[in-house]
Amino acid sequence: MKKRIYEIIEISDGDLASAIYDYTMMVVIIASLVPLAFKEVTPFLAVLDKVTVVVFIADYVLRLLTADLKLKKGAVSYLIYPFTPMALIDLLCILPSFTAIAGGFRLLKIFRLLRAFRVFRAFKMLRYSKSLSIIIGVIREQRTPLLAVGTLALAYILISALVIFNVEPESFGSFFDAVYWATVSLTTVGYGDIYPVSTAGRIITMLSSVFGIAVVALPSGIITAGYMDKISKSGK
Repeated sequence: MKKRIYEIIEISDGDLASAIYDYTMMVVIIASLVPLAFKEVTPFLAVLDKVTVVVFIADYVLRLLTADLKLKKGAVSYLIYPFTPMALIDLLCILPSFTAIAGGFRLLKIFRLLRAFRVFRAFKMLRYSKSLSIIIGVIREQRTPLLAVGTLALAYILISALVIFNVEPESFGSFFDAVYWATVSLTTVGYGDIYPVSTAGRIITMLSSVFGIAVVALPSGIITAGYMDKISKSGK
C-alpha cells in the first residue's frame, strides 16, 4: 500500500493515477494562489484557501510517510525529509494558513507576516511539471558556465558603478545608487529615475547598455542549448 502511494505521489511515467495526481495538484496550486490577488478575503476565497491547504497537508503527510522509499535511508529518512528543499517549500505553503488562530492572541499576530510566504505555493509546481523539472536539471548541469556568467555580471555591475560614481558623483547620492543604476543598465530596463547628465556619463551608459545586452543573453543561450540537448536525448 505504501509503495503504491509513493508511486502515485511521485512523478511516474506511464502511470495514469500518478499523472492524474500531478495535474490535480497543479490545479490546486494555481487555485491556492487566487486569494493572493485580492486585498479583501471573501467567504468564497476563505473556503478556497482552507480546501487547498487541506490538500497540501494531506500531500505533505503522504510524502512524509513514504520518505523512506524516496530517500532510502531507513528510519532516518523521516527525520531528514522535513529539511529537504521541496519539503521546506511544502511547509511554507501550509504554515501561513494557520494564522486564523492569531485572531484571539495578540502575540500570535506576528505570524500574519507569514502570509507573504504563500507565494511559495507556486514553487510546488516544480515537482509536478516535467518541463520545469528539465529546466531545473539543465541549470544544475550547467551551473559552472552559469556561475561564470553570474560572476561576470556582478563584476560588470560593481565596475560600472565605481566608474559612474567617480565620473559623475553629483548625479548619484551614494554608491548604492550607482549599483542600482548599473543593475538597471545591465538588464536594459532603464527606469529613468537615476541617470547621468554629463557627456562622459552618457557615453558610459551607452557602453554599459550594449555590454549589458550581451551579458543578459548569455544565460538564456546556455539554458536554451541545455534544454534542447535534454529534449533530444529524451526523444531517443
